[in-house]
Amino acid sequence: QVLLVESGGGLVQAGDSLRLSCRASIGTFSTNVMGWYRQAPGKEREFVASIMRSGGSEDYADSVKGRFTISRDNAKNTVYLEMNSLKLEDTAVYYCAADRRRFSSYSRQDALDAWGQGTLVTVSS
Repeated sequence: QVLLVESGGGLVQAGDSLRLSCRASIGTFSTNVMGWYRQAPGKEREFVASIMRSGGSEDYADSVKGRFTISRDNAKNTVYLEMNSLKLEDTAVYYCAADRRRFSSYSRQDALDAWGQGTLVTVSS
């Protein structure tokens, strides 16, 4: 079973940048695709971004396109989320996810192979 551990969350001001990291315990077919979801207070968890092992085929939610960049280092079994121009509405718990298949905002979340515990990002004014 793959374990995912996120890091990098914290308190920032609007307009700031932050980088999240998620390290997988092992590199297997279950980490062919890695990505991020987030859940804001009082809202459902939503897709943020995903990236395939090859480094291509990135998917982003419309709300973060142009501000967030996802990348991965396969040698370290790690995926990153570079978040720029942060807004108040980006405040959420960010969860790392992994699956053997490509996933996006149209995917069933309960079908993904692995989830992290989440890291809190708080954006203040």
